[in-house]
Amino acid sequence: MQATYGGIFDGDAKQERIAALEARMSEPSFWEDQSTAQKVIADSNRLKHAVHPVRDFRVELEDLRAMLELVDEMDGDPEAADYEREIVDTLERLVLKLDALELASFLTGPHDGCNAFLTINSGAGGTESCDWAEMLLRMYTRWAEKSGFDVEALDIMPGEEAGISSATLRIAGLNAFGYAKAERGVHRLVRISPFDSNARRHTSFCSVDVIAEVDDDIDIEIDEADIRTDVYRASGKGGQHVNRTESAVRLTHLPTGIVVTCQNDRSQIKNKATAMKTLKSRLYEKREDEKRSEMERFYGEKGEIAWGNQIRSYVFQPYQMVKDLRTGEETGNVQAVMDGELDSFVHAWLRAGGPTSRKSAADREFGDG
Repeated sequence: MQATYGGIFDGDAKQERIAALEARMSEPSFWEDQSTAQKVIADSNRLKHAVHPVRDFRVELEDLRAMLELVDEMDGDPEAADYEREIVDTLERLVLKLDALELASFLTGPHDGCNAFLTINSGAGGTESCDWAEMLLRMYTRWAEKSGFDVEALDIMPGEEAGISSATLRIAGLNAFGYAKAERGVHRLVRISPFDSNARRHTSFCSVDVIAEVDDDIDIEIDEADIRTDVYRASGKGGQHVNRTESAVRLTHLPTGIVVTCQNDRSQIKNKATAMKTLKSRLYEKREDEKRSEMERFYGEKGEIAWGNQIRSYVFQPYQMVKDLRTGEETGNVQAVMDGELDSFVHAWLRAGGPTSRKSAADREFGDG
């Protein structure tokens, strides 16, 4: 166990870190700096979430071994059957826990434990693509809710005729980025178009980008002179206060061309603060990309929003299938996937090595035209 899960349980190191944080929290002056206090508590909770499941698993495993030894000694005793059934039940439970621990061991990135910003952009396909983007927005919202994360729509830009042209979600919770980053890439839809009077088959594309929400103390300097700020009326449904005032904010970072928007709050000040946090996260991600010189791992993996760059295909007609082109994971239950059942794809990606699991789309593609 120690060798297998060293990434999440480094001997006694994490236990010592937890003890140090708890000692710090017991100091009389701990709450004098509210911001620092919250970060210390979050750090402690994160470590406990990593350490305690492994510790509890070890205890249960030792109990199981003791029970097995007891059954061996009860050879021929009729009461041994009751213990054998309990052993089977315990073993089934431990297998599920072991699977969860295995997944946790893959979340070792520096920001895997952070919240995430997930952005959807429509691509090739016009109105079809905008409709597809709205379907993906619903899918990811449901996935986040089913996964126990808090999800908030920061910005939604409607399409010209239907659907949305783009949307940004904030997904908050432990390891939100660690799991959500599996969805970064181009997603392709094949279906009979509801917008085509001739009921022809159409292919649509959307890109999904995922970045970690970085802490305010991350070393990223943003010169105010490098930012262009635009305010406008939010695009919410008519009649609402949010749509009657210029509360929406768009920030453009001139040196890089990065644009972020936020319109989810009635307050322009709050929207600007959220947009600045998103911009800081995007600039940090860009800097890390350049530092590692592994653009394929992040932005490069997404590529152009068109044919040949997709990571996953969703086929509604003439048959039903969702297939991940990086791992080969697939299912015929399209409706469940669109209702947010994405764990099989996310878990397969993590087990395959995350960003290093990307394979040629041509090698993974299937004959759906």
